Amino acid sequence: MPPAQAESFIRALATANPAPETELIYHDPFTLLVAVVLSAQTTDAAVNRCTPALFAAAPTPAAMAALGAEGIGPHIRSIGLWQAKAKNVAALARDLVEKHGGTVPGDREALEALPGVGRKTANVVLNVAFGQATMAVDTHIFRLGNRTGLAPGKTVREVEDRLVKRIPPDLLRDAHHWLILHGRYVCKARAPECWRCVARAFCNYRDKVLTPPV
Repeated sequence: MPPAQAESFIRALATANPAPETELIYHDPFTLLVAVVLSAQTTDAAVNRCTPALFAAAPTPAAMAALGAEGIGPHIRSIGLWQAKAKNVAALARDLVEKHGGTVPGDREALEALPGVGRKTANVVLNVAFGQATMAVDTHIFRLGNRTGLAPGKTVREVEDRLVKRIPPDLLRDAHHWLILHGRYVCKARAPECWRCVARAFCNYRDKVLTPPV
């Protein structure tokens, strides 16, 4: 997809949703970080069902560290990999208290040094909490980048790098939300709903589904 076409694709999504936001429930950078860690291989909706009680019990890194994995676990049993996630959340909370004064750092290196935090999680936190123009590539964005021709790549990092290169700087921060929401609700994995895609005219997918199934 040429740069001009890629820009038209993104601007079509922007016009349809001028103020996109994450669907995760959070109150501050810390609760956002925890929610994103919990969302790995789990839907945002599932995370949102368990985090209100967790955040009420432990709203700060110090409180979460004091709660520990044993206290965190019962709040998140409904999501996948809950035992490992409980350990990671307890450990990252301790690190925030001991190494960062109880605050979430706003730089990639420090974020990725926290337990359970990889590049994608760091990108989300930097984007949403700190306003940085990062591109967090999840399964939806990876699929969309390849299917549409917007940013094809064999790895998540390849797709990320191509998106960052192709999307105009003034659109890059919100583009993560536009793409993930589009992949989640329109350009779906099994059956893309091309008939209601606002960027259809700029998409290179050959097997467009132009009418809804009967």
